[in-house]
Amino acid sequence: MAQTEDLPLALVVDDDEIFRSRLCRAFCERKWEAEAAPDGDYALKFVRDRSPDLVLVDLRMPGKGGIDVVHELRAVDSSMTIIVLTGYGSIPTAISAMKKGADHYLSKPADADQILAVYETLRSAVSDTPEAPETVPTLARVEWEHMQRVIADCDGNISQAARLLGIHRRSLQRKLSKYPPKR
Repeated sequence: MAQTEDLPLALVVDDDEIFRSRLCRAFCERKWEAEAAPDGDYALKFVRDRSPDLVLVDLRMPGKGGIDVVHELRAVDSSMTIIVLTGYGSIPTAISAMKKGADHYLSKPADADQILAVYETLRSAVSDTPEAPETVPTLARVEWEHMQRVIADCDGNISQAARLLGIHRRSLQRKLSKYPPKR
């Protein structure tokens, strides 16, 4: 298939030629570029040449098993999403696949819509991680804001706030009499 830079790329690694070609065709119908790999060695060579967004790996294949392929693929490129597909699903194999680097585990028959729903869920979970703030408040500013919250929770009662903060009332009053620290 011709390389298209603007389409996401999926790699289907499965020894079942009919399933592999059907899944590739389904991805192409959904505006993806899809490549087929009959075994783990071909998949590893492909991933070294190009970096797919999504890799689907069959658990049971002749030669290298799917779990070994997942481990080697993850070592080559940690940014791609790897989903293990199997007709022989079990909890121990799912755990083993996840420990070796798979992002998700689906039982066959899984169609392209199910796979893409999992892919989108995994991608949105990654993008929802908060970014580091550009500036961090000073320790003095954090202390000031904390004291203000405690006082507000105590409805302005300085004595009660001082008890909750574990400091003497006069120490709290002295800290409050100063201007708030700058960020």
